Amino acid sequence: MDIEDWRNKIDDVDRKLVELLSERAKAAIAIGRLKRETSLPIYEPDRERVVFENVQGTNQGPLPGRDLVRIYERIIDVMRNIQKEQITSSPETTEAETELDSEVND
Repeated sequence: MDIEDWRNKIDDVDRKLVELLSERAKAAIAIGRLKRETSLPIYEPDRERVVFENVQGTNQGPLPGRDLVRIYERIIDVMRNIQKEQITSSPETTEAETELDSEVND
């Protein structure tokens, strides 16, 4: 494969990553709603440790585990912010914002 082939492969992988990150964000939104309804804390360090252990246990390389954890720290930080928005927003506002955001981002 030449460089253009590899770049096309990366573009394909990036599209898949975006789909998976969006799916993860939808789950984070649902969890944020549940946390709001049950007054659970947003920050759960034990759960984050489990996520890091899971991804490191699944990792077969070539990405070093420490780098994978750094990536997941950022992903979790973004998802936590999504949950904060869920908890601080009223249910009606959240649904409207979500619909508007999806229309704007399409």
